[in-house]
Amino acid sequence: MYYFYLLKSEKTGNAYYGITNDLQKRFYQHNHGLNQSTKPYAPYELVYYEAYRSKALAEDREKKMKAHGKGLSELKKRVAFDND
Repeated sequence: MYYFYLLKSEKTGNAYYGITNDLQKRFYQHNHGLNQSTKPYAPYELVYYEAYRSKALAEDREKKMKAHGKGLSELKKRVAFDND
């Protein structure tokens, strides 16, 4: 199983999304500074995730999110993501 996930930085309120095949492990890595690109903005809250049967499907979801300018803002509306 692969996951597309959306995190919210508790420090800045900004969003981060990605894919993984081990959601618990990846969430741990983000919150413990083991990912260089997200380390300065930890800790994170897991706001949303979707499960996929294959890596290709999860990658496709992530690519679509990046390709459509309003994709992230629409997802944030759908999950009531707000910048407190």
